[in-house]
Amino acid sequence: MSFSFYIAKRYLRTSSKNNAINIITRIASLGIVVGAMCLFVVLSVFSGLKDFSLSFSNDSDPDLKIIPKYGKILNITEEQRLKTKATKGIKFYSQVIEEKVLFLYKGKEQVAFIKGVDNQYNLVNNIQKKLYQGQWLAPKTPQVVVGNGISQKLSMGLFDMNNAFEIYVPRPGKGAITSAETAFNKSNLIPVGIYAINDELDSKYVFADLQLAQELLEYKKNQVNAIEINLDSLANEKKIVDRLLSIYGENNVIIKNRAQLNDSLHKMLNTENAAIYLIFTLVIIMTLFTLAGAIIMMILDKQSNLKTLFSVGMNIKEIQNVFLLQGTLLTVVGGLIGIILGIIIVFIQQHFKVVMITESLPYPVIFNFTNVFIVFFTIFILGFLASYIASSRVTKKLMM
Repeated sequence: MSFSFYIAKRYLRTSSKNNAINIITRIASLGIVVGAMCLFVVLSVFSGLKDFSLSFSNDSDPDLKIIPKYGKILNITEEQRLKTKATKGIKFYSQVIEEKVLFLYKGKEQVAFIKGVDNQYNLVNNIQKKLYQGQWLAPKTPQVVVGNGISQKLSMGLFDMNNAFEIYVPRPGKGAITSAETAFNKSNLIPVGIYAINDELDSKYVFADLQLAQELLEYKKNQVNAIEINLDSLANEKKIVDRLLSIYGENNVIIKNRAQLNDSLHKMLNTENAAIYLIFTLVIIMTLFTLAGAIIMMILDKQSNLKTLFSVGMNIKEIQNVFLLQGTLLTVVGGLIGIILGIIIVFIQQHFKVVMITESLPYPVIFNFTNVFIVFFTIFILGFLASYIASSRVTKKLMM
């Protein structure tokens, strides 16, 4: 910056002031502070809601899931099992079977999925931590764990030996159905636990032993529907996916991570996040119109002073930079104040739980530096553009 730049800035600052311009400038400054604060708080709230929404799927979904590319059955050889177990970065893996079946209890019917799992399943998913009542099923037994929604619909209790909990699985084959005995595989189950995750999952699954599910579906011992995998926290997901594709065949399987398993949920949350960001950014843009207007009014008000500066040797670019810097600094300072106030509000909600969704559930908010950078750079870029557009009104024609 040249010496004349600072002289000009000081000269304009000590010149006569217009009350209307001061009022508009203060309104613009307050609008920037409030806009930055609101944008940060809203982004922090949405981050909390996003994390809260995804926590349900994180408890039930694995890090990676291998499913057949064609059909429903995945045939696994012993060599593939050993190679999967030896793959660096894989902590645990579990073979599972999922199929929609019919359950009967005390004359009530419920269509849901039976999910056959092996003894490694609890090491892959934290479903056992979501048990609402009872205990987890024992391997190679008819014990099952049902969702809270299913248990309520069937009015089901645990360890009820007087009333049978029956499962009917359609038998594979072709031709007309002549009787229920030949059309379905049937078994009596023993409910030993009830899990509670969310309304959707609580009404979807009944967990059973893998061997029992294979018998009911008439699968062979090496036939499953999927393999669920838990990765080491430092594992390279891409390398592991490439390794698994080479083991099972790229043309035979599809491997999905947790985000891909819930792609519709992620797309919805990301779309909502983008929409909220754009709405509040539009509010900030409207506020910065006020700032641009204040700068333009200041330029017109001090036109005689600008002519003096131009006459003593300052060029148009230097005069423009005075107003550009003034508007940008005003935006940056206002944005930083707004972010600091937003951080204070977020920490108050996190520690004192001022706003509640229910009596026991506070409104979720998360502080992260990503939101700080998003808000700061949004304010800075928009403020710079508004100041640049306004300062460009200083032209040679204005100096004549």
